[in-house]
Amino acid sequence: MPTTATSRNFMVDSQIAARGIADEAVLDAMREVPRERFVPAPLAEFAYEDTPLPIEAGQTISQPYIVARMIEAAQIGAGDHVLEIGAGSGYAAAILSRIAGQVHAIERHAELAALARERMTALDYRNVEIRVGDGTAGWPEQAPFDAILVAAGGPTLPPPLCRQLKIGGRLVMPVGDSARQRLIRVTRCGADDFAEEDLGDVQFVPLIGAYGWALDKGSDALVEQPAKPALADLIRDAAEPLPEIDDPAFGAAFDRYADARIVLIGEASHGTSEFYRARAAITKWLIERHGFTIVAVEADWPDAAALDRHVRHKPAQPAAGPAFRRFPTWMWRNTDVDAFIAWLRAYNAGLPTERMAGFYGLDLYNMSGSIRAVIDYLDRVDPASAAIARERYGCLTPWGADPAAYGRMALDEGFARCEEAVVTMLRDLFAKQDAYLAGDPDAFLDAAQNARLIANAENYYRVMYHGAAESWNLRDTHMFDTLELLLAAKGPDAKAVVWAHNSHIGDARFTEMGQARGELNIGQLCREHHGEAARLIGLGTHRGTVAAARDWDAPMEIKTVNPSRPDSYERQCHDSGVARFLLDLREGTHPALDEQLTTPRLERFIGVIYRPDTERWSHYSSAILPRQFDAWLWFDTTSAVTPLPTTPRPGAEETYPFGV
Repeated sequence: MPTTATSRNFMVDSQIAARGIADEAVLDAMREVPRERFVPAPLAEFAYEDTPLPIEAGQTISQPYIVARMIEAAQIGAGDHVLEIGAGSGYAAAILSRIAGQVHAIERHAELAALARERMTALDYRNVEIRVGDGTAGWPEQAPFDAILVAAGGPTLPPPLCRQLKIGGRLVMPVGDSARQRLIRVTRCGADDFAEEDLGDVQFVPLIGAYGWALDKGSDALVEQPAKPALADLIRDAAEPLPEIDDPAFGAAFDRYADARIVLIGEASHGTSEFYRARAAITKWLIERHGFTIVAVEADWPDAAALDRHVRHKPAQPAAGPAFRRFPTWMWRNTDVDAFIAWLRAYNAGLPTERMAGFYGLDLYNMSGSIRAVIDYLDRVDPASAAIARERYGCLTPWGADPAAYGRMALDEGFARCEEAVVTMLRDLFAKQDAYLAGDPDAFLDAAQNARLIANAENYYRVMYHGAAESWNLRDTHMFDTLELLLAAKGPDAKAVVWAHNSHIGDARFTEMGQARGELNIGQLCREHHGEAARLIGLGTHRGTVAAARDWDAPMEIKTVNPSRPDSYERQCHDSGVARFLLDLREGTHPALDEQLTTPRLERFIGVIYRPDTERWSHYSSAILPRQFDAWLWFDTTSAVTPLPTTPRPGAEETYPFGV
């Protein structure tokens, strides 16, 4: 059949429309796009047969009916912003360009991408942009998209692609292995609400990438190696069973990480007793046996400072109110933290000041508490400067109860009304550093950190309306800088233990956070600046109970944790059959296990909010566990923390994953 408009129309009417494709926009686009331009010249005569054909780079162009079916399933409309994964020869992108407003396409083969660009130019299809890359990570710079089409079959839906959909956006993709694939349509119904539909059996080439299949270097076949031991069996063989947390041997198991200057210990939720107790046991061991003197936690500096004065036997500040009254109170006001604070005070009793272990907050939320602390300090050491501080910080006074409102105001007005005042105050404080240090170095450190917190918090509440990544990065950079300030203040031999959520502790470069959203975290920054002198320990669980709320500022509840998903790291740990263990993830320790663990899987993140009914989208994120952490501490079944009595005050909402 001649390769003319007539042959195109014949193919559309007799083969495509006849098989049930009813979207006239799709049919019209297929009548317009010359398929012969997208296949090698020797195969042009076969271009209008409804069959896949070989193309350059050893790849295949999909049969026309499948292209039409995918586009119709994605419900592409005029003006839509569309992402295609697996551009191949460019044929599907060309058809999409005749319907949508803008098409972005990713192809992992540079040769194919170059040919596709040439074809778009020759046909004058100007609304298509093609780049070379790993399509499984999407195109975050161009997100969000009205629709995403994936022309290859993956083991699971890549989380970065789901997150790059607009509300109401559709992702159409084949999911499954070489034996069976199903075409899945995902619709994003809300920020963390996704609906899935099964559209039936299909057969596509494998989706290669960080969130797809590994590449068989000898071909483009997906890597399936049934002869290898099951991952759960490898975990069981490598797992080091641990005694009860209160047994001294529990802490001793972590001696191997004690040569680090910074040991960062995570948690998979903010409301699980075993996580707090395990961190406390490891930290006690590191303090007693290895000389660690800094315990730095994901908590507000002024609140933690009240506990630090208590554990180091220093007088309380008269004007300071009760610590940790901001939502979520149970995160630090619970019986497990209370027991650790009591132990730390007893340990420090009778020790010289320089050998005492302190308790410090890394976070930046309690801006009003920090303002009060700076003014109180200056009232004692420099009343004239205290008067100036009252005037400068007065700019923020109207927003003390709701600092996020300051950010909204700054966004509306287009400028930072209070930035100059708080930065000048910080600069002036350090200008008098020598004089202030001569009095009480610890008191100056506290005041200086509070002044830094005010300046960074003012910036944080402004940028939080510009995007989650920018505010997240500012917050974690502040926490890292605070840790560095503590290490510098305590001297070159100082060693720190950090307590924070897994999402802050695990290296963000090997998670969806860093790979799809451009976020960094304190674990990544510690590795980049300290190398192997920083050790990152993650914690996980399969099921149990957790203290959490349904929404921000809502009452705390004891919630049942769903059993972990089959496609998660947690389920592999559960299937190992070992109830409580340590997994050493340092490179070279367990090579066979490391090889299998490096396939990205889902990992669960529960903050102070837990929504079991939307758990997949609210609390799971893709990661590469052995690159994210140096060790993994596992508790198969866990229980909720017991909160101390208190009346909570409303808190400033945190960013993902703590607000979901």
